[in-house]
Amino acid sequence: MKDTVSILALPILVSCLAFVILVIIRSIGFRLLSRIAPSNSSKAAEITLLSLKTPTYYWCLAIALSIGVGLSEPSTKYTLMIHKLIEIILILSVTLAAANLVGALLRNYIRKMEIPIPTTGLVFGIIKGAILLIGFLIVLSTLGIAISPMITALGVGGLAVGLALKDTLSSLFAGMHILLEKSIRIGDFIRLENGLEGRVVDITWRTTRICMLSNNMVIIPNDKLSESVVTNYSLPESRMALPLSVSVDYRAEAEKVEMCLRDEILKAVQDLEGILPEPAPTVWLNPGFGAGSLDFTVIFQIGDVVDQTRILHEVRKRVLNRLKKEGIDLSLPQQIINIQGEKKPV
Repeated sequence: MKDTVSILALPILVSCLAFVILVIIRSIGFRLLSRIAPSNSSKAAEITLLSLKTPTYYWCLAIALSIGVGLSEPSTKYTLMIHKLIEIILILSVTLAAANLVGALLRNYIRKMEIPIPTTGLVFGIIKGAILLIGFLIVLSTLGIAISPMITALGVGGLAVGLALKDTLSSLFAGMHILLEKSIRIGDFIRLENGLEGRVVDITWRTTRICMLSNNMVIIPNDKLSESVVTNYSLPESRMALPLSVSVDYRAEAEKVEMCLRDEILKAVQDLEGILPEPAPTVWLNPGFGAGSLDFTVIFQIGDVVDQTRILHEVRKRVLNRLKKEGIDLSLPQQIINIQGEKKPV
């Protein structure tokens, strides 16, 4: 026993001293590199440094153990065990560094692209879990444990889980597609082909939440949303052209009606909040000649689709009052009934 202690005393002492020295060198090196990275405006370098902070402690420990083993006698029975321990430490530390680095780079990419994915979500958990699982399997292989049966079991289990969670996984990948494509974003006002409309308040990994104008929340699975025809009123920009149809009697003068409509809409641009002055409003005799009326269309720009009801309400009142003031009659529904009398015999 004393011989064993005397043999291991020097390697253990040297390993501890080497670990302390390496940790001090590591701290000095990180301080210097942290000052250099911001000056070079290298975001990737800064992310790499942050990802390597914890794994470098394990590298210092592995190097220190390696130095201690080098001073011990080759015939020592603990040498093989320490070599295995060093190998496991290196594998786990590299795996941890890779998981941290990939997660940090993905998080930076999402922030740069302004994709509304939570920074601690399912996607990050899946990616980090997959990397750590690979490292764990490599450690088992290093220890001489057969991993082929485990990989087979994981494959079969993954297939079973995939079949059981088919709808959930479909929504997951559909949500990732929506977020990366950015065709629908948080804050956008959308309308589905079934007539449902509202503002998108949240896009999660499985569902999309839409707040309707009635202040009710509608929760739609992402796979259903991706298959639906969606009108996004916030793309390419939030402003939109709003048409207003006005039908007057055929006896009215077209030039006078056009002048009144243009005058009222220009006044509304100055008075009503939400109507944009540019592009300038237009008045057209379109669709034109109706069954019993002259049909005009007034087109003007508004800043947000949610203001359309309020603005149309105010503009219609102004137009109605102006037409009454000018003596211009609105068209009334007309129906001509032709009644033929019964023919008398000659």
